[in-house]
Amino acid sequence: MDKFRMVFQFLQSNQESFMNGICGIMALASAQMYSAFDFNCPCLPHYNLAYGLGILLVPPFILFLLGFVLNNNVSMLAEEWRRPQGQRGKDPAVLRYMFCSMAQRAMIAPAVWVSVTLLDGKCITCAFCTSVPVETLGNTSHPSLSHGEMKRVLARIPCKEIYNGQELIAHEVAVRYLRCISQALGWCFVLLVTTVAFLVRSLRPCFTQAAFLKSRYWSHYIDIERKLFDETCAEHARSFAKVCIQQFFEGMSTDLAAARCHPPRKAPADAGEAAEKLLGITDQSTMNTALKSWHRCKPPLHLHPPALPSSNGWAGEGQPPTHPPVPRREIAAYYSRV
Repeated sequence: MDKFRMVFQFLQSNQESFMNGICGIMALASAQMYSAFDFNCPCLPHYNLAYGLGILLVPPFILFLLGFVLNNNVSMLAEEWRRPQGQRGKDPAVLRYMFCSMAQRAMIAPAVWVSVTLLDGKCITCAFCTSVPVETLGNTSHPSLSHGEMKRVLARIPCKEIYNGQELIAHEVAVRYLRCISQALGWCFVLLVTTVAFLVRSLRPCFTQAAFLKSRYWSHYIDIERKLFDETCAEHARSFAKVCIQQFFEGMSTDLAAARCHPPRKAPADAGEAAEKLLGITDQSTMNTALKSWHRCKPPLHLHPPALPSSNGWAGEGQPPTHPPVPRREIAAYYSRV
């Protein structure tokens, strides 16, 4: 169990490297999925285009959404975007930086799928086989066919076993023509993606270095703040549960002692340490109010000395801080020492 905990803590501390690894695995998985996929073109005029473009575009969209689902920062971005304004403003530049960072990683697997699909050429051959220029590549001396009959013949080009239009246009000529166009589109797509990635990763910080550093800093701050808040809540919940259980068994031991005339056992020494971790929040309603306040009006990003208490957003909001009155005994003791 300790080994799994160490691995989990390592993944949390190296979340960016972990997400990059996940995106790389998804990219390799997408290429492997396409190689194992059994492509069967319907070879019908009204279905070839929909099937070919569907295989080309639908799986990348699914992989793009899956890249967002596997990213732990999606919920953090949605929470930061939808939370009320409260005492802390929302910077749109930080939200854009968070979204762009996630989108860049999520686009890796779809880009690999589209590249592999275009370089393979089956989807383009199936989708645009009815658009082959018969006047240029075919047999012009072949008896003229109606437009519908020609579409039906050309739609069977991806299906070599049922193609019966060799007199109109050779099967190998049409396939090579469409595959060459598909591979050209594939290499152009790879070049375009590589160029855009280079411009985004290299040139953007050069033009807006200060804004880029600010957005990255506050994006990391929001992530770390959320993790620390979850850890603090988990520690508070553990201490709260421990104190509740200890009080329950103390009450049970007192009742049993009263019934059997046995002295009750002493409370364990760590009960006081657990009570200190409750930070004064010792009932369900107060805890619910604190959690609701954290969502509605997070404290402003302005640190102040501990000696100057201020409103935390859910108790006495909008009122000046008040100090508790000093007891008279302490005043008398102070002047007696002086």
